[in-house]
Amino acid sequence: MFQNLTERLESAFKQIKGEGRITELNIAATVKDIRRALVDADVNYKIAKEFTDKVKDAAMGQKVLTAVSPGQLMVKIVKDELVDLMGGTESAFNAKGNPAVILIAGLQGSGKTTFSAKLANYLKTRKGLSPMLVAADIYRPAAIDQLKVLGEQIGVEVYSEPDNKNAVAIAEQAVKEARSRNKNVLIIDTAGRLAVDEAMMTEVAKIRSAVNPQEILFVVDSMTGQDAVNTAKAFNDRLDFSGVVLTKLDGDTRGGAALSIKYTVNKPIKFVSSGEKMDTLDVFYPERMAQRILGMGDITTLVEKAQAQFDEDQARKLEKKIRKNQFDFEDFKQQLEQIKKMGNIKDLLGMIPGVGKAVKDIDISDDSFKGIEALINSMTPQERANPDLIDPKRKQRIAKGAGKDLNELNAFLKQFEQMKQMMKVMNKMPMGRMGLGRR
Repeated sequence: MFQNLTERLESAFKQIKGEGRITELNIAATVKDIRRALVDADVNYKIAKEFTDKVKDAAMGQKVLTAVSPGQLMVKIVKDELVDLMGGTESAFNAKGNPAVILIAGLQGSGKTTFSAKLANYLKTRKGLSPMLVAADIYRPAAIDQLKVLGEQIGVEVYSEPDNKNAVAIAEQAVKEARSRNKNVLIIDTAGRLAVDEAMMTEVAKIRSAVNPQEILFVVDSMTGQDAVNTAKAFNDRLDFSGVVLTKLDGDTRGGAALSIKYTVNKPIKFVSSGEKMDTLDVFYPERMAQRILGMGDITTLVEKAQAQFDEDQARKLEKKIRKNQFDFEDFKQQLEQIKKMGNIKDLLGMIPGVGKAVKDIDISDDSFKGIEALINSMTPQERANPDLIDPKRKQRIAKGAGKDLNELNAFLKQFEQMKQMMKVMNKMPMGRMGLGRR
């Protein structure tokens, strides 16, 4: 995510690193490179120029403390200006009502339907609400089927009228159904087009007038850059939406949409989405995004993702097993499953300061753990609980059952043993420092 922009900005900061003080000359060179990096990331030139003018004004006259180098100071200035450009602070999301109606709009292919389901899952699992989805795309039968499949996957009801060609009437009836079924949030997935047209705008505007939504979210494919910003302006002029959702952040995102939308339409980015998994939806925090763009990582989000999968009872049991040096393959498999639930592995590594750059050219697939899981699944329950049982004969059976060769199994067993040795060191640590069962 934003890989090219991050590299270009890092290159720009090299202009001033090593300098003893900030001068008009070294600031000018750095600012020029920053502006080029933003334009290459598909940020509108006017926005890039105004942004770098602010950076220059903030940098001029700054006194560099002995503990802070000019390069570090410039990074901080750029980070602060990026945060301001993207909205300053996170924006509140209104899910109060009887029911609260959330209208989802955007072009076809932007990820509206998938986002609608992700939002329902987010409100259900993280906010304790009872959502209902509405299939109001009457032109694309696949959209109705897709929403039903996703709804079943997350355990959320989907209201649809496949034979009704009046999207406004469907939305109005859905509100009544939601009330009768005690659903406190209604998420309406509307129709999109390949480009902005009058028919689509008129229909969404009529739905808005009919159901009076608490939130109107415009969903935009972040990979489309400046085109996405132009589309957002057209939608906002007609709908006056309350917030933006950036999807496909795991793709080849140049950053133009994230950096330009708030400036252009003066509406906050409320959510960001990546991948197809239903739990890959996050609230948009401008400061965290600025840190990631500048290669500074995002430990706060990483911790939050870990806490979302954290099971206190399980962690306490795991801590006891580690204390007794009884950590086994079943425990290891459970930890892998929790990591996978946190999201894309490469994105997670990118949240650790300094690691993102190290792994940028390494292909890390979400399927990376499949081989290990196949080996563990090929073991008997007794072998998982007691790794010492695995003799040469058992190794042959396990490797064959997993479709792996013996060398792969031996390498995995060696790594597992090394991990257990590391845990022996942890056993010597005071109870409070391990942090596994203490929150």
